Amino acid sequence: MSMLSDLALGLSVALTPANLLFCLIGALLGTLIGVLPGVGPVATIAMLLPITYTLSPTGALIMLSGIYYGAQYGGSTTAILVNIPGETSSVVTCLDGHPMARQGRAGPALAIAAIGSFFAGCVATLVIVLVSGPLVALAQAFGPAEYFALMVLGLVLTIVLARGSPLKAVAMILTGLLLSLVGTDVHTGAERLTFGLPLLQGGLDFVPLAMGVFGLSEIVSNLEKGEGAKGEMIAAHITGLMPTWEDIKASAPAILRGTALGSALGVLPGASSMIASFASYTLEKKLAADPSRFGKGAIEGVAGPESANNAGAQVSFIPMLTLGIPSNSVMALMIGAMMIQGIQPGPMIIAKQPELFWGLIASMWIGNAMLVIINLPLIGIWVRLLNIPYGLLFPAILLLCAIGVYSMNNEPGEVLLTAGAGVFGYFLLKLRCEPAPLLLGFVLGAMMEENLRRAMLLSRGDPMIFFSNPLSAVLLGASVLLILITVFPSVKSGREKLVED
Repeated sequence: MSMLSDLALGLSVALTPANLLFCLIGALLGTLIGVLPGVGPVATIAMLLPITYTLSPTGALIMLSGIYYGAQYGGSTTAILVNIPGETSSVVTCLDGHPMARQGRAGPALAIAAIGSFFAGCVATLVIVLVSGPLVALAQAFGPAEYFALMVLGLVLTIVLARGSPLKAVAMILTGLLLSLVGTDVHTGAERLTFGLPLLQGGLDFVPLAMGVFGLSEIVSNLEKGEGAKGEMIAAHITGLMPTWEDIKASAPAILRGTALGSALGVLPGASSMIASFASYTLEKKLAADPSRFGKGAIEGVAGPESANNAGAQVSFIPMLTLGIPSNSVMALMIGAMMIQGIQPGPMIIAKQPELFWGLIASMWIGNAMLVIINLPLIGIWVRLLNIPYGLLFPAILLLCAIGVYSMNNEPGEVLLTAGAGVFGYFLLKLRCEPAPLLLGFVLGAMMEENLRRAMLLSRGDPMIFFSNPLSAVLLGASVLLILITVFPSVKSGREKLVED
């Protein structure tokens, strides 16, 4: 009965006119940036963080989360119609979605993608409701040693599941941890890594770093690539959106399997919706009676991956909301938005701010319904946006970024700091180093340091506190085991196959 009353509270919060508007704005923006290649949810949310200062905490998180899962919807539209994935998780949708469009079946492909995404999003939101309570009850029994060990495990999982070289992922996490140390030590008053600059005495601000590393670096990278090919445009006037009964029978099992797979993989740090999408496609191809149909317009190749990436995107909220641990770069930005609002993420958020927690969860059901309603009628508009030259878009984006950063503290130095972070992020892209582990390390660094100090204080400087406690010992042991098995040749080759683009 308590869960029903909690959900009723969430609906009463989410259905207020202001929060409905924020949900709609998030869904529209998410679809838009999902349609436009090269403009992802990470960069968009990073650029919009300054706006959250002026919004209520619940409204800000509802809008930002809508952008995230809305991008999963938008990416499938251009993947099917134009063979250009708006999102990395939509790459798999191109394989069978675009051949369906070339065969004159773009309508059923788009409809099945929308139905699968809606179903997966609703189920994933239900999973959040069911899992959050037990996880919070467990987390409330955690002490400083257990929290430190849990964060170590989260960072190790990020290394294991990161694309590319694990060594580069380690380097990025260590860089993020190092950047989190910049500023004045609150315990001793000593300045750390400030180089005598007053701007750095208060530490590196989350917004300039995130906006520069993710937003500005993406702009420079897109300019370097040039306009590129626009893809083969399918006729804007699409008829026959309703799938046939045969389409539904073929898609239903794939949607169920994709939802289950995405819900399982989305909670893992670093796994994201992309791996869930690839894994779903591989599973559907293995289970198919005729695997040769895949790549030639098999509707299961659209239904499964689209369900998986939406389920994975929404289930990734679980560790962020219940434990305060970001499972990917978008969740790290969400934690940054909560900190901007003065909210400490973690298990106590349900008890202290139930309106925020349950309002955000209820808004996900509303947002998924909005996405189904607004996506299909606006397909023609979304596709025409691809014709806007990027040379006209990027100056406006840069101007808005500069205004947003400056408006936070009226500090010109933070604009320069954002530009410096953008240059740094661009070089990371050139070196093929993922910036996401860096941001996770930066967000978790301060919390890890605080819990490490508290644990050492409680044990009077005895590091055995991390091993004498069974739970923290198990978590640290799991971290060591994961690191060891990652370097085994068979595990290494399997990992590379799993996370490759």
